[in-house]
Amino acid sequence: MALGHAAARAALIVPMLALPAVLPAGTITGKVELIDKGGRKASDLSDVVVYVEGSRVKPRPATATMIMKGKAFNPRVVVVPVGGTVQFPNEDPIFHNAFSVSGDNRFDMELYKRPKVGSFTFQHPGIVKVYCNIHPQMSAVVVVRDNPLFTKAAADGAFTIENVPAGKYTVKAWHERGGEAGTEVSVTDGGTAQARFTLDGSTYKTVPHKNKFGKDYSTDEKY
Repeated sequence: MALGHAAARAALIVPMLALPAVLPAGTITGKVELIDKGGRKASDLSDVVVYVEGSRVKPRPATATMIMKGKAFNPRVVVVPVGGTVQFPNEDPIFHNAFSVSGDNRFDMELYKRPKVGSFTFQHPGIVKVYCNIHPQMSAVVVVRDNPLFTKAAADGAFTIENVPAGKYTVKAWHERGGEAGTEVSVTDGGTAQARFTLDGSTYKTVPHKNKFGKDYSTDEKY
């Protein structure tokens, strides 16, 4: 009986020893501003993506939604980790054809209208420009990251990234008009690192894009 009790106590101890240790982690917080043409500060920074580079934290599958409605994508910018999926529901009574020709993340949803929902899973990090093959005014961006340490800024430019393992990192902010800027931070266990960015969109110019066949859009909109 004594041996039986000892074995039972050992069985209780082993699982406790096998529990994974909680890694020391902290928070990165800060603010982004965007300077537009004429030196004006942008009033809405909600399409700014802030992300951590150099982290070994593995991405987890996630899903984002980019609605097609009123001949526009909403939101215009989403961010997902590698292996993440973006859904493209069409809430218009007309056809849309979301597509991208951005490198390894190229895709083509083909034609469909309400209530169909298309989706695509992104397997490569990068900036993915998304358009509609029928309506040239429709454009959007999917940012694909190789780790889950990212966020979108609030309208006032404030952002917070939590559960960042302790260490030194490069943190970057990206915006379609303002490009990318980076800064170095040190994250301590339970601490909060600060990062501030100023993005320059003063020289940004909109360049007309081609359709999915690499040709100019027709002026005769049929759908």
